[in-house]
Amino acid sequence: MTDWDILYASRMRSVIASDIRERMKLLDASEIIHLGGGLPDPAIFPYGALAASSAAIWADPARARTALQYAPSEGHAPLRKWIAERMTGEGTPCTADNILITNGSQQGLDFIAKLMLAPGDKAMVEIPSFIGALRAFDAYQPHYIGLPQDSAHWDAKALGGAKFCYVGPDFRNPTGTTMTLGERETLLDLADATGMALIEDGCYEALRYDGAPLPSLLKLATERHGNIEKAPVLYTGTFSKTIAPSLRVGWIAGPAYVIRKLVLIKQASDLATSALNQMLLLDVVQTALDDTIAQACLTYRDRRDSMVDALREAMPPGVTFTRPEGGLYIWAELPGEMDATLFAQRALTEHRVSIVGGAAFYPAGTGAIPGRTGSFRLSFSMIDADRAREGVMRLGELARQMTLESA
Repeated sequence: MTDWDILYASRMRSVIASDIRERMKLLDASEIIHLGGGLPDPAIFPYGALAASSAAIWADPARARTALQYAPSEGHAPLRKWIAERMTGEGTPCTADNILITNGSQQGLDFIAKLMLAPGDKAMVEIPSFIGALRAFDAYQPHYIGLPQDSAHWDAKALGGAKFCYVGPDFRNPTGTTMTLGERETLLDLADATGMALIEDGCYEALRYDGAPLPSLLKLATERHGNIEKAPVLYTGTFSKTIAPSLRVGWIAGPAYVIRKLVLIKQASDLATSALNQMLLLDVVQTALDDTIAQACLTYRDRRDSMVDALREAMPPGVTFTRPEGGLYIWAELPGEMDATLFAQRALTEHRVSIVGGAAFYPAGTGAIPGRTGSFRLSFSMIDADRAREGVMRLGELARQMTLESA
């Protein structure tokens, strides 16, 4: 019989299953309280606008034929133009030539890694970092460098040699924290000093609940260097968090000559993103995007506040947690040497609460000891206040129990 294990490419040795995607298989278990995954709430999706767009497409034979045909690899031209115009209106002048449509921003991260990484190349990532980005980068066998949390340590001599630095400036996944304006400028200074690129994950940027919006790295870089063609930033965006994830429509924005290289990767990967999905999406964003974002922010803000209040009430002394200004996540830290991986396992098996241990968000070699980080991620996006409160109360009970056991 064929031994498939010896036939796999060597890079597959470092590719592991996503802890989050594995936990999503539990979604049908109604007795489990899910506080880990960060799916957008389907109650917010603009069903009416999507239905109207679909009907309009099928009622027009010319549009229907276009919708069922291959799209250009760059993406549906009217959608690319709309994205470019919206970004220009928000302060980042660009054209459709600066936009590539992808199957969600996750595909964009994979394409960028494929474009830039060879085995052994250095890739800088935030610590902790988005697990989807790490899994995309892992396949290209980089050597990871951790971007220190304190910007005072962003030293060009110590951090030189990386091909790129991946960051999520707004409401980071998993921590929910946000880069200050000063940190954004300092990171651009680091990119200019080292020659590396910045990969900006903007998927939560629209979901702001408190405070004034901050400029994206791409906007700041475009202002600093005079135009987008000179900016050392590739921005990945998505409509998965603002319209609906199953449409799988995201984009990369950046210098046109880099976009042209990425188009070649797109052609070899899947030829094109669904024309039907892009056309549906364009109709909807033109009529319903802002209202859908407003509804999402209203819903998620209330859920964030309820979960933060529950954490303050339920958690024993020594447990700390973030209060994000937006996005979908809260990052909690257990006291002392408490093992969050064990905490997550016991939360599921003993208390029927699903969370994600923090070790999943650390790439190999960047300082975290697998299974021994005391952090874990919570999400408030898909659960009502009462159910979330019950889940947090159970976690607080477990935290107190494990604190006593370790005493």
